[in-house]
Amino acid sequence: MTLSQVRLFYRLISHHQHLHARRHPMFEKNNFVRAFSYIFIAFWAVYLMMLGFFVYEMFSQSALEAFDVVDGYMIFLLALDFFLRFGMQETPAQDVHSYKLMPIPMRFLLDVFLVRMGLSLYNFFWAFFLVPFGVLAVVRFYGVVGLLSYLLGWWLLFVINSMWYLICRTFVNRNVYFLICPILIYALLIYMGLFYDPSNAWLFDAGVWIGRLFVERNPLMYLLSFSLIIPLYAVNRRLQYISVYTEISKKEQVHKYKTQHYVLLNRLGTIGEYLKIEIRSIIRNSVVRKQFLSGFYCMLAFCVIFAFTGVYDDLPMMKIYICVYCFSCLSIMTLTVVLCAEGNYIDGLMSRKESILSLLKAKYYFNCALMLVPFIITLFPVFKGKLTISETLGCAFFTSGVVMPFLFQLAAYNDASINLNARITKSGRSTKTQIIFSSCALFFPMFVMYTMVTLLGEDLAALCMISIGIIGTILHPLWLRNIYHRFMHRRYTIMDGFRNSR
Repeated sequence: MTLSQVRLFYRLISHHQHLHARRHPMFEKNNFVRAFSYIFIAFWAVYLMMLGFFVYEMFSQSALEAFDVVDGYMIFLLALDFFLRFGMQETPAQDVHSYKLMPIPMRFLLDVFLVRMGLSLYNFFWAFFLVPFGVLAVVRFYGVVGLLSYLLGWWLLFVINSMWYLICRTFVNRNVYFLICPILIYALLIYMGLFYDPSNAWLFDAGVWIGRLFVERNPLMYLLSFSLIIPLYAVNRRLQYISVYTEISKKEQVHKYKTQHYVLLNRLGTIGEYLKIEIRSIIRNSVVRKQFLSGFYCMLAFCVIFAFTGVYDDLPMMKIYICVYCFSCLSIMTLTVVLCAEGNYIDGLMSRKESILSLLKAKYYFNCALMLVPFIITLFPVFKGKLTISETLGCAFFTSGVVMPFLFQLAAYNDASINLNARITKSGRSTKTQIIFSSCALFFPMFVMYTMVTLLGEDLAALCMISIGIIGTILHPLWLRNIYHRFMHRRYTIMDGFRNSR
């Protein structure tokens, strides 16, 4: 392949990647989502810039130079960067499938996508933090050239991190349990290198040494970086090549599930049958299962942090908000797409009168039952005296009587089905309404609790939360029926949207 052909194909593939988003059936409905994503990126850019100034001020009086301290703890930034990539980047093998039947060498395609992955704008995102920090911490010692070499060194570290991420992501795509491997590696590195023997924190010393070599423009350090990138690139190239052909040649497998009859739910009649559908959907459908498990693990993480650490002990206002978030986290992550999974077979559900109403009731009861888990865990801070039982009950009832009814309103607006067995990042896109509702569900409880605690005090505010939550919970037949009638009023528009997005 000549150099002109390489440049032509590279530009063509880059153009295809640019147009990839426009092929999605929801593209015309996502103008607000794109605008919101730009605002979200701008917010985090400003936040990281402010964090850069703050970190410099925090370490400017330390025994070491500020950039040495940041370099010493680089493992935390690299670990955060690694795990954030799971929500941002897919493997190149997923993009190569579209070109498999074209007369383009497979290895060339993989080279293009791997190079584009290394030059991804995401690898430059942390520059919003490093540039202002480096201007204050590095320029006065090494000048502008030293700052540029410092930033170049960090960029090489993020490229290495991206190659390491691709290897792990390829195995995680085959089996999610492979995720345990990078978690253990980072945990062991941090523990053994920083906390096992604080007098000999070899990982901190190594980070300082690496940062110093970069900022001093030592060619040995750049050579070492490229010597790591090249084998990681070769391993990724081979793994992605195998993944493409494995995906193409594999036979469709039908997983056999042992039928669970859930006899206890038979007593609930139609509601019990829809509860069975809810449970089986989580067990059998990949996307629904991953969404549920992600929300469940986040809920457990917040509950454990709140119950067994003292992070929020000195923040009375945040203490109540985090307690509410422990109960509502799972609902926010799963009810934002309420009925989107059922959109794949909505025609069958509409064949029976009020089947949607029964389904909504089953979803509400299921989410209320799951709140027993955070309630049991949050009893530990109650026993320790960090939280009262009235505050815990107030958070639980406020979630079931206020947060959940608010999120269930999306059932009358969601009109885009999600792919039940694609990867989460490929299964669908958030709409304007979903983003607004989920954002309000995150921040509205904080506003309400801040107002009540300021005006009434913690104890009386907790009793008010219990009262408001109980009223909303008891009235669930009324507001669920209202949602059902609004759904039926828009049923043809909603069903048309579900069909077009399948």
